[in-house]
Amino acid sequence: QVQLVESGGGMVQAGGSLRLSCAASGSIFSNNAMAWYRQAPGKQRESVAAITTGGSTNYADSVKGRFTISRDNARNTVYLQMNSLKPEDTAVYYCNARPPYLSWGQGTQVTVSS
Repeated sequence: QVQLVESGGGMVQAGGSLRLSCAASGSIFSNNAMAWYRQAPGKQRESVAAITTGGSTNYADSVKGRFTISRDNARNTVYLQMNSLKPEDTAVYYCNARPPYLSWGQGTQVTVSS
């Protein structure tokens, strides 16, 4: 059974930071690249950062230089460090494999005020 539990969201002012965590079941985490996705109101879900099992990363242009994805293979956990947050980063953030499994977690809300 696939389980994804995101946490760490909140409300911050522009320029602030947040660190998101995602606890994933072993079945999805062990052999897959993992990614963080976000969905803003009225917009499609988009991938913002991804990390392979070996630790290679890539980022959407909109977050490059501000967000850092990492993974702890011993804890089946993926992290997203978000710095210099902007109001346009406001969204519900999800983690999943890349490409994503059909099942999604509940996500964690990030709200950035100007």
